[in-house]
Amino acid sequence: MNTYILSIITFLPLLGVIRLLFINSENHDKIKKSALFNSILTFLVSIHLFFHFDTSTAAMQFEQIIPWIPSFGITYHVGIDGISLLLFILTTFLTPICILTSWTIKDKIKEYMIAMLFLEVGMLGVFISLDFFLFYVFWEIMLIPMYLLIGVWGGSRRVYAALKFFIYTMAGSVLMLLAIIGLYFIHGRETGNYTFDLTTISNMYLPIKIQYWFFLAFFFAFAIKVPMFPFHTWLPDAHVEAPTAGSVILAGVLLKMGTYGFLRFCLPLFPYASHQFVPIISWLAIIGIIYGALVAMVQDDLKKLVAYSSVSHLGFVMLGMFAFNSEGMEGSIIQMVNHGISTGALFIAVGIIYDRRHTRLISEFGGLTKKMPIYSAFFLIVALSSIGLPGLNGFVGEFLILVGAFKANYIYAGIAATGVILAAAYMLWMFQRVMFNKLTNPENQKLKDLNLREYALFVPLLILIFWLGIYPKPFIDTMKVSVNNLLENVDAKYKVALAEKADNKNDEDEKVAETKSEHFPEFPMLSTSTNDELKNKNSKIKAKPSYLPEFPILIAE
Repeated sequence: MNTYILSIITFLPLLGVIRLLFINSENHDKIKKSALFNSILTFLVSIHLFFHFDTSTAAMQFEQIIPWIPSFGITYHVGIDGISLLLFILTTFLTPICILTSWTIKDKIKEYMIAMLFLEVGMLGVFISLDFFLFYVFWEIMLIPMYLLIGVWGGSRRVYAALKFFIYTMAGSVLMLLAIIGLYFIHGRETGNYTFDLTTISNMYLPIKIQYWFFLAFFFAFAIKVPMFPFHTWLPDAHVEAPTAGSVILAGVLLKMGTYGFLRFCLPLFPYASHQFVPIISWLAIIGIIYGALVAMVQDDLKKLVAYSSVSHLGFVMLGMFAFNSEGMEGSIIQMVNHGISTGALFIAVGIIYDRRHTRLISEFGGLTKKMPIYSAFFLIVALSSIGLPGLNGFVGEFLILVGAFKANYIYAGIAATGVILAAAYMLWMFQRVMFNKLTNPENQKLKDLNLREYALFVPLLILIFWLGIYPKPFIDTMKVSVNNLLENVDAKYKVALAEKADNKNDEDEKVAETKSEHFPEFPMLSTSTNDELKNKNSKIKAKPSYLPEFPILIAE
């Protein structure tokens, strides 16, 4: 069973889709319960992975390899390690919560639930794919249902937001596809083995010049998905216009595909380029942390405030990842999970009062603690976890990231730490205005506290918030060996690249010396002025430019 377990979990939602096709579209209750049952079953089966995962090895586990299109070297190759396991289970955990959140959807329920289950298939497939072609297929599959969720069931500007989301993502995807095809041909030319298999291509060493170009292609695809500053502009629109469940799954899982892509592809395949881009990526991450927090602080829309907080939190994730040490990288991965839980819970909290009041404006609320005390308590816990209060999940990730960043560059860590203060400012100020201001709006007098379904939404999230905050060891142990193995491989390849660079420099010095001796022979029979003229002419001769130039400005020796 272990051989097929990943495929079973990934495609189990499709059984739910088939079942939905045979249910009458008017039977909304049965449609919702069927989709919920299927998503809960998928989550329960995925728990098997956590308890049977071997934390002592960095090798891919539950691996399955089936020839798919052998003539092109394409295989159905799936597997999971400590880096992808937590994100995989996070996806199966959040999907039933999103479906339960969607209980208030009234239009096209059947189509909505089919889109949700298809989206789960695409998201799960991304985290287990070990073949570039397969990865790209799943990457594109999950784009379509997310586009529909925003464009069909979103707010008043849903079409604009959906198109913006689609265009941004597709622009990055095309660059990534070109890079994948390039890797395929380079590996085939060098080894005679034309393959899209990630584990095989990862063993190939790419020359420094090529690494820069391929890193940039993948970088744009993943930076848009994260989204990093300044590629973030699609995110607030998508979040604000998406239905509540769409915002939860977008923040909880889809954004993590960008950060996961950096870990799975950019770092191991292009280690030299990754190291050389550290200053640029670190500063973009720091700008994102501070910019996202400052913009969140001035928002009058609750959902938009939470959306910009995502830009800030994911800046921390990128900063920790590119610290290139175990503390930073472990903190980065655990923060991906934490962000999915805390920000997902925040969007649910916003969705609950939107369903009651049909507005998200902060100015429309005030004094909700008097009418919704249980809701206010849950909201407070989630808000505190988002700002990183010790004892809650957000603290663990941010603490490890800042430790790793400090070890790498204390200036980066010091500036980024201001984002923690700003997060506390915008989150607590928002909470004070919504929950503790005077209850002056008569519409808020009619509000009712949480119902049973809403308790079911919050309780699992709160359990994880406290578990990860108080005892994160099981989660960190799961990823530790895989993270250390990744860092060792990246470091080894980086040293090879440095040796190559040193050899190239020596070769260039030798060529310059030879060129000088050839181009500037002695001319005893000529006058001094004539001899100088010839030297000046020869000095203008330029070497043939390389087909892939260096980036001298970006290289930090």
